[in-house]
Amino acid sequence: MEPVVIIGGGVSGLSAAYYLSKAGIPSKLIERRARLGGVVQTEVVNGCVLEAGPDSFLSIKPAALELIRELGLADQVIGSNDHLRVTYVVKGGRLVPLPDGLMMMVPTKVGPMVATRLLSWPAKLRMGLEYFRRRPATPLPDRSVSEFIEDHYGKEAVDYLAEPLLAGVYGGDPTRLSVSSVLTRFVELEANYGSLTRGTLAGIRHRKPATGGGTLFRTLKGGLHQLVEAMIESTGKALTQIQGEAESVEPADGGGYRVRVDGNWIRARRVVLGCQAWAAGALLKQADLQLAELLEGIPYSSSLTLALAYRKAELGPLPDGFGFLVPKAERGRLVACTFVATKFSHRVPGDLVVLRCFLGGAGDDAVLAESDESVVGLVAGELRKILGITTAPAFYRIARWPRSMAQYTVGHAARVAQIEQRRQRLDGLHLAGNAYHGIGIPDCIRMGRQAAESIASASG
Repeated sequence: MEPVVIIGGGVSGLSAAYYLSKAGIPSKLIERRARLGGVVQTEVVNGCVLEAGPDSFLSIKPAALELIRELGLADQVIGSNDHLRVTYVVKGGRLVPLPDGLMMMVPTKVGPMVATRLLSWPAKLRMGLEYFRRRPATPLPDRSVSEFIEDHYGKEAVDYLAEPLLAGVYGGDPTRLSVSSVLTRFVELEANYGSLTRGTLAGIRHRKPATGGGTLFRTLKGGLHQLVEAMIESTGKALTQIQGEAESVEPADGGGYRVRVDGNWIRARRVVLGCQAWAAGALLKQADLQLAELLEGIPYSSSLTLALAYRKAELGPLPDGFGFLVPKAERGRLVACTFVATKFSHRVPGDLVVLRCFLGGAGDDAVLAESDESVVGLVAGELRKILGITTAPAFYRIARWPRSMAQYTVGHAARVAQIEQRRQRLDGLHLAGNAYHGIGIPDCIRMGRQAAESIASASG
């Protein structure tokens, strides 16, 4: 059987290759970098498991755990230490814990909201009165997250809840992010209840009791690159890796496509584009200019992760919890910081402490151009103010991810629908990745699997 050409060796492309191999279909995977895995990159330094990209995935999305079990890695899965899950937000230079019972930015408990120092009394009153909001008479159009949250809970809820939470997850600006694509469940609650608080409380009352001791986040004990390595190994001889730069995907005479890689042409009946949308658009200009422009129109932000390892004896105690977020109103360059050993066991030896810091995101792509020494220095200065850390790190690791985080801006769902309509005109062409229907690892696995299943169905 003719191999499927897959462009992009991240989780989406590897997932497509793995599920194609299960269907007995070989693939050729084109990746310009020497290693596969995309933003999933793990390094073990002095016993510390350091993730350069994502450190975990959401348990409630099943695709990742399903794949992990298929690959025989179930015994390597560990959960986050949710009994220690406190997240702080910087306000006035101090760490203030997010109030208990907060579901994203929706309050579900009165006492903690009344007691919190994160919001003013007028903001608390505004959030409390949201409970009595009526259901809209007609469906409302897509809006920005900022407009949506401010309409329900006020400006402070945007500044000290929505913005820092979404900057940490999406690297995005809530004034541009689409509420329909980013907070889909909350839009549904608004349509059904009017009040997000009332709708969330109703969902809690009707929720089935949890079983199995599930945790919010899960990961692999030795790092997420275990998943990448297992997919490569399991796919085996059905996967041919080609290191090179994909330059164009064009319709071929007689049907199918020809793919130019470093000046050479590869024929393929079917192609999966598992790369970023802007890269997919650049490849498709000869195949469908309108589709190419739609893909290139999906904006991206860049990010940088910095892992700082300290000797515990020199550092002193950290606040109890998973880490902290820095709202834009309080931000220098640091967006968020995770206390790695608190969030996950088995990641850091007992004599060390690792702080995982996030920079970049919407509006600060320029931080990627800073030297390593400059990045470490500016983060050290901010950690000194926030945590009182004055000691130098024992070692550090930096990873830069240019144009890696797709931004679901207002109108995203309509854009993706247009993209899908154009794509369907190109028989045998498939798209997978974080630019379309979800940004997390489970989403990318699911889209890679769907592409493979569609190809297998057409081949059968």
